[in-house]
Amino acid sequence: MTGAGGVPSEAGAAVGRRIGIGLMYGLWRPRVLGAWRVPSAGPVILAVNHSHGIDGPMVMGTAPRPVHFLIKKEAFVGPLDPFLRGIGQLKVDRSAADRKAITDALGVLAQGGVLGIFPEGTRGEGDFASLRAGLAYFAVRSGAPVVPVAVLGGKDWRSRLSPAVPPLRARIDVVFGDAFEAGDGSGRRTRKALDEATVRIQERLTAHLAEARRLTGR
Repeated sequence: MTGAGGVPSEAGAAVGRRIGIGLMYGLWRPRVLGAWRVPSAGPVILAVNHSHGIDGPMVMGTAPRPVHFLIKKEAFVGPLDPFLRGIGQLKVDRSAADRKAITDALGVLAQGGVLGIFPEGTRGEGDFASLRAGLAYFAVRSGAPVVPVAVLGGKDWRSRLSPAVPPLRARIDVVFGDAFEAGDGSGRRTRKALDEATVRIQERLTAHLAEARRLTGR
């Protein structure tokens, strides 16, 4: 489902949010902290740590607004392709500079939507230790505030379904942090400005993750 100019519509993402709510609360036990920190209107980037296969759907189902996630193209296979497109998600080729994905992501922000990004790129420890420059680019280019999101829990036990999926009915904590500006206010988009923004983002995300672990005892 797409809106003006081919940009995925918020209506599609709203459908995805309802599906996420049903699945995530039906299969697991989410505990959401700080959702009020997500601005109620205007463009926002949610920067999410990535350690589970359900991090994206979990945030879609617990965020207070519909979210358009940048998702690796490998996930868009078979019937999942039209489904993910229909609920407003964005396909990205991580092996190269994907101009369409970049245009679509900036289009979501230009229309005042919420863009979800896994700044670590791939699923791993989920500790924000290694960030890609894409998040800084979108934040500086659009001027949208960044909200750090920590998804914690469910890694203490191995699921029978998949090592990448928490056990059913496991408690998952989703902690939203304070919104912040990634740029320095100058509007510069130089390589140096993006590198500085990346460092700034990493410091804020790492600090949020530490605070989230303190709050949840994870």
